[in-house]
Amino acid sequence: MGEKKESTPGLRDRNGLTEEEFLKSYNPGHYARPSVAADMAIFTVTDQEESNYRKLPEKNLSILLIQRGGHPYLGCWALPGGFVRPEETTEQAARRELREETGLDYGYMEQLYTFSEPGRDPRTWVMSCSYMALVDCSRLTIQAGDDADNARWFRISYRLTDEHRDYRRSQDTGQVESVEHIQHYELKLWTDDTVLCSGIEKITRKNRQAETVEYKITDNRGLAFDHARIISCALERLRGKVEYTGLALHLMPQEFTLTQLQQVYEVILDKCLLKPAFRRKIASLVEETDSFTEREGHRPSRLYRRKWEEF
Repeated sequence: MGEKKESTPGLRDRNGLTEEEFLKSYNPGHYARPSVAADMAIFTVTDQEESNYRKLPEKNLSILLIQRGGHPYLGCWALPGGFVRPEETTEQAARRELREETGLDYGYMEQLYTFSEPGRDPRTWVMSCSYMALVDCSRLTIQAGDDADNARWFRISYRLTDEHRDYRRSQDTGQVESVEHIQHYELKLWTDDTVLCSGIEKITRKNRQAETVEYKITDNRGLAFDHARIISCALERLRGKVEYTGLALHLMPQEFTLTQLQQVYEVILDKCLLKPAFRRKIASLVEETDSFTEREGHRPSRLYRRKWEEF
């Protein structure tokens, strides 16, 4: 806990005011103040129904969206979220939204990014402090909040469609001074009867001093606000961290097979993984149980759980 700053009653500023006099005359209305929202990218992994009971069900990476019940973007789909209350931190507001939409008071959550572009909300100046959460869908029941008409899990596809690099060279030496890497992605979210699509342009600029990343929405069908950008950032964060951490284990039930865990990694990364290499990679993160699968139409498989002391 940080200590409260002690006042300095004997010090005066350039206008001759003490801190107490300054605070008494301070008018916060001199500066425009944004509203602040906490928006949640809540991911889970769902099973695809399989007609052949002997075949393992396919896994789907899914994200929770709510259908807006009021203006703006009436009827469009959006990430769960809401305005931060005066007595809350942004993280407390995000936890409240997670609880209201899923019934969970716990679960993995991390701050993603602050989206502050002017005009991102047609109502007023709204900054979004976004968060990413990972939940096991078997342990929750989703429900739409007061300002929403519906809440559903949408399956996700986020794929690179095109990319190129532009190089800027020194006129004197001919050496590369900076590079601009432009990538185009197709973001698709769907249920059995609803399809949402967005085009995303990711621009990475690098020079000898710095690197910046910018996301632009080039096409948008059905998603509210700039939430296609938030979802894209969350997906890239998830994919990046899954490569070098045990983050995907937060999406698993208490006990699972190694095949099920590999399926989860594959749907997140959108690529097939070699079984031997994958099992070596996660060996330190899981441990065997004495249990096996039952009534699944094939030979029983050993169940595992996350190894908490390593995780």
